[in-house]
Amino acid sequence: MKQYLSDRIQSLPTSQTLAMAAKARELKAAGKDIISLSLGEPDFNTPDFIKDAAIKAINDNYNSYTPVDGYVELKEAICEKFYRDNGLRYNPNQIVVSTGAKQSIANVAQVLLNPGDEILLPAPYWVSYSAIATLCEAKFVEIPSTIDNNFKITPEQLEAAISPKTKMVFFNSPNNPSGTIYSESEFRALAKVLEKYPDIFILSDEIYEHINYGKKPFSFAAIESMYDRTITVNGLAKAFAMTGWRIGYIGAPEWIAKACTKMQGQITSGANCIAQRAAITAVLAPVEKIQYMVDTFESRRNMVLDLLGKIKGFTLNIPDGAFYIFPDISDFFGKTINGVTIQNANDFSMFLLEKANVATVTGDAFGAPNCIRISYAASEAQLKEAITRIKNVLA
Repeated sequence: MKQYLSDRIQSLPTSQTLAMAAKARELKAAGKDIISLSLGEPDFNTPDFIKDAAIKAINDNYNSYTPVDGYVELKEAICEKFYRDNGLRYNPNQIVVSTGAKQSIANVAQVLLNPGDEILLPAPYWVSYSAIATLCEAKFVEIPSTIDNNFKITPEQLEAAISPKTKMVFFNSPNNPSGTIYSESEFRALAKVLEKYPDIFILSDEIYEHINYGKKPFSFAAIESMYDRTITVNGLAKAFAMTGWRIGYIGAPEWIAKACTKMQGQITSGANCIAQRAAITAVLAPVEKIQYMVDTFESRRNMVLDLLGKIKGFTLNIPDGAFYIFPDISDFFGKTINGVTIQNANDFSMFLLEKANVATVTGDAFGAPNCIRISYAASEAQLKEAITRIKNVLA
């Protein structure tokens, strides 16, 4: 029946992170003892003070359709958060609340991109960026980086990638999958290039903002010359362990926010009412209230780096944020291990799943074909066991 499907859906790749998670679940159901380090989902429960706010909203009978762009009280709280944490001044008309940050990004792409436009993606990048570009009939252009420079692009690379068709550039700091954080000076150097091209818009994905280890992220929109061209994306999933609550938001020039509201009004309308009421409490909470999660992630990061560093063939850097390790494993390419020849990162990731019962994600999915992504959003016991298994099958 494939011939009846649209060209649009047939051109769309399956999310490799979700595909690997599905494969791991399938093997678990078949009786395999799989440790999944593939999904980017905190393994903490949502903090009680946020759950209490949701329960109160239920008891207060919040059960009706919400405004398409979000409750005004939540938008005001988001404005306060942007100023407190990022030094950004937005008014509620510049805020749009969506069903997760993924919808926020998709909205922005849909309202700004035409067929044939180009999006610049500094690689590695989150898997859905390229798929969202494809849905818009736009072209994505990768700007490569390597572990040798901590997965950061240079101003020279950015300028070389710009063409007359360039419409947007996506920045993601802290980065998924690498954990890289661009400093203020590094972002300002990239902005100097973009100042020459006033028709290029910037999407700054800051969903991992609060998960950082001593290096505070800098918001691209805080650069004065970039404010009117930057869409800042954030949400509650990662830092507040609220992945299933599905609340994301943007701060943007008002005309872009208005267009996103129009788009969203024809697709999902407003986000969940209970989740939005709880989100007010979350975004207004002092960041210190979730510091225990960040401290745990940092401890796990250090442990995983130490254990992986003892396995020959893994080239590592130290990520400054998020909860991923993104090692270069190209040393294994061309080698035969346990009867399996490893030609690329896909082979290596599948080898670990089938031989070590550990699920990771190939770097191909992120535009970095020499790497794999390992999530340390798992217990210390699981992480230790997973790396022991990896070490044993590679020995």
